[in-house]
Amino acid sequence: MPSLRDVRRRIRSFQNTQKITRALQVVSATRLRRAQAAVKNSRPYAEKMAEVLETTAERATEYRHPYLERRDGGRALMIVVTADRGLCGALNANTLRAVNRYVTQHFRGQARYVTIGRKGRDFLARFGRDIVADRSGLGDRPGVAMILPAVSAALSEYDEGRVDTVLLAYARWISTLRQEPEVQTLLPIEIPEAEPGRTAADYIYEPGPEEVLDALLPRFIETQVYHAVLENQASFYSAQMIAMQNATNAAGDLIESLTLTANKIRQSAITTELMEIVSGAEALRKE
Repeated sequence: MPSLRDVRRRIRSFQNTQKITRALQVVSATRLRRAQAAVKNSRPYAEKMAEVLETTAERATEYRHPYLERRDGGRALMIVVTADRGLCGALNANTLRAVNRYVTQHFRGQARYVTIGRKGRDFLARFGRDIVADRSGLGDRPGVAMILPAVSAALSEYDEGRVDTVLLAYARWISTLRQEPEVQTLLPIEIPEAEPGRTAADYIYEPGPEEVLDALLPRFIETQVYHAVLENQASFYSAQMIAMQNATNAAGDLIESLTLTANKIRQSAITTELMEIVSGAEALRKE
């Protein structure tokens, strides 16, 4: 049985750990609210971008942009969005597992990668994957300009014909308790179909729908990637908050168990001392 001093030392250690996990839980909850607001604010812009893309493509019926043409071939580039930090449960591992599964099933395990986030970069580099570009250290409030170099590297690979399709993988935020890894196709772009019964806006294009489409399609890709970064960030803070809450509760259970053990050891020591005193008194009485 461990000594009372060792048990009390372990209790203090778990109490310090519990303070850290509780502080991280509070910080994650605060940042989660800001990340959720960023995701909700970006959705109307992404939806309007898709609507304008749809109407523009309808006007330019005879023009086929290279980003709209499907290519024959199995060369893929995957933009992998992960977090820069851990302590978020299996969030990053689930995204990377989905990436590996998708590439293995559809591209025989061969693909090139552009990473946004340190965890994805380190994982892929550890297994010798071909990383074209990386953008890590985005911070708590990433802007569109921060991800443009990574998006430009992916578009360059596609423009120069080194890959036939560009994919995007990230952790989609559904709720505080639910985040799911998602893999979607960025290039070639599939124009969203118009909803039945919806009246499309009749825009006047200057100089023309073809020129507008040329300028709009790269912005559309950038918007999709930026929205994925915001979704992944909200997923990260949700997962971290839940993980830290579980760690705080687990530390509390251990502290309670160790406190009970310390009380038993202390009670056992007191009982032993009393028995020794009683035994000594009996021996003196007999003398």
